[in-house]
Amino acid sequence: MSEFWPIIDIEHVDAYPWVILPPRGGPLAPLEEWDDIQAWCHEAAEDLWVDRGLDPGPNGVDFVGATLTRAAEAFCPPGSQHWLFLHLDHPTDLPIPVCVAIGPAQRPREETLRALTLADDPEAVEPPVVKNFKAERLGEGLTTFRYVPQEDSPHLLACVRYAWQVEEHGADVVMWTAIEDIPRLIGASEDLENLAHSLAIWIP
Repeated sequence: MSEFWPIIDIEHVDAYPWVILPPRGGPLAPLEEWDDIQAWCHEAAEDLWVDRGLDPGPNGVDFVGATLTRAAEAFCPPGSQHWLFLHLDHPTDLPIPVCVAIGPAQRPREETLRALTLADDPEAVEPPVVKNFKAERLGEGLTTFRYVPQEDSPHLLACVRYAWQVEEHGADVVMWTAIEDIPRLIGASEDLENLAHSLAIWIP
């Protein structure tokens, strides 16, 4: 089996609402500074406070650094080959985790996009909302919104997924997030859509 070379290109992503964590495995495996994820997240926390023009006080940097570290360990553990985008309006917000992965294109296209977006998810409490979506750089795709129950919580998860098949690169791309805080997700919907429009593919 030949090696798959296309990777996610984030050059056009507006970094302001996001803390961006590259894959921790695969061809984009991180540089040496990622060996100490806690130190990296602490540095990212310092940058967040500076970028927002806010005073972190005596404990703000440590608090946010610990939050970012927990998110990195939960959603992008060592060996993960997807990108992780953590959405924060304020440094002390609980981040909205958004993951983006790429892989070799699977056929047939429509069936693959429905599978990647879980458009027919039997666990959804009601039929998912399924829409066609044309991204600026990845082209025609599919997006879904659905609610799913959790085994360990009485609260529903609100889930958003986008998927594309980019024939030019023989690649499937999927972007996904899930969060209990539905108003927060709705408030970030424009940033999510902008992220979807900003993603691209690059072949090294």
